[in-house]
Amino acid sequence: MTTVHWAPAKKLKGSVRPPADKSISHRAAILGAMAAEPVRVRNYLHAEDTTSTLNAVRALGALVTVDEGGDLVTIRGTGLRNAQVPDGPIDVGNAGTLMRLLPGWLAGQEGQAYTLDGDSSIRRRPVDRVAEPLRRMGATIDATDDRLPPFTVTGARLRSIAYDLPVASAQVKSCVLLAGLMADGATTVVEPAPSRDHTERMLAAAGVTVHRNGRHVTVTNVDELVLDDLVVPGDPSSAAFMIAAGVLVGGSRITITGSGTNWTRTGFHRIVQRMGGIVVGELEDAPDDGVVGTEPIGDLEVAHGPLTGTVVEADEVPPAIDELPLVALLGCFAEGETIVRGAHELRLKESDRIATVVDGLNALGGDLTATDDGFVVRGTGGLKGGTIHSHGDHRLAMLGAIAGLASEEGVTVEGMEAADVSYPTFADDIGSLIGG
Repeated sequence: MTTVHWAPAKKLKGSVRPPADKSISHRAAILGAMAAEPVRVRNYLHAEDTTSTLNAVRALGALVTVDEGGDLVTIRGTGLRNAQVPDGPIDVGNAGTLMRLLPGWLAGQEGQAYTLDGDSSIRRRPVDRVAEPLRRMGATIDATDDRLPPFTVTGARLRSIAYDLPVASAQVKSCVLLAGLMADGATTVVEPAPSRDHTERMLAAAGVTVHRNGRHVTVTNVDELVLDDLVVPGDPSSAAFMIAAGVLVGGSRITITGSGTNWTRTGFHRIVQRMGGIVVGELEDAPDDGVVGTEPIGDLEVAHGPLTGTVVEADEVPPAIDELPLVALLGCFAEGETIVRGAHELRLKESDRIATVVDGLNALGGDLTATDDGFVVRGTGGLKGGTIHSHGDHRLAMLGAIAGLASEEGVTVEGMEAADVSYPTFADDIGSLIGG
């Protein structure tokens, strides 16, 4: 376990480019493996989670090559219905996105059985929400205690369905849409609130007929996928940590370049602006009906400024789900109360992020109370400092680091290596801003 002390920073200056988008990298590897022709992916994220995805598609028969510089990944897939059966379980590591998306493809491999397993953290993360729609489509899912990994997917000739998501989830939506490519007609997912739409965009780019009508997303079955070369934008969830640092540390002014600005991923940016934080850039507007096959990319200017508390309601949660711990951190420095509601999904992440964030920030001098589906933060004007444990959660590790930069006495993060899951260059990028 790596322990790192993050001392208070006087100011942050300079420019930083966030690592490649984790969500899009996962999807590029999976759809590349499903495609009929080789797919070239530039700016693929090389981190623990996304490496697990490359290894998983290799186990299913895809040929994956990475150039010497790592910038170009070429995936020669098996096609939609010809995934190979590996000798043993597919190891998803700590990658929840991989664990929940891959079964959508495997469910269409008629008569073939695949077992998925992962690390100790992944074995606590439920799969029942993808199992239920896949069973309705005709696949067989055998899970530990009927809801946990390891679990086995046995493919079948799939039926198309219309499925109402009980909770807005891009992972469950994507799983059903991928299975729908191999079903017998049109498959529709109905969302209670918009969630990230990278899968729909990538499917549209691959020639799939994808319709969005309000909260309804529909795909029709296809014989094959043909996907052009892809360029992965910078990850807005990783950029969010730099945004929080720039807003919280006095005298800061930083530029974030090449970040994805997809509306379904920039809920945190809008929350920060509402709290009074200075975040300037061209963010994509809320999408109309229809699906485009591209991802918007842009630059952001961030500067320190005073914050006021806000209320984040349930319909704002999906576009900011991974960044809500940072909302809690901002709330510690804001005037008044900050309340997040409708975020029960946080209890099902790498850690119970409601409990770990509330306990962790309270240990640093915050005043937070956990609720069943969120938290309440009473702004105290800042944090004193102390020690926080990552609990193996990459976002909690980076949260502690940003808290340290803005605190009075600094923060020691136990388990800082967890950041490598999504942001291997995090420490170097922060260091460049401190020395900027």
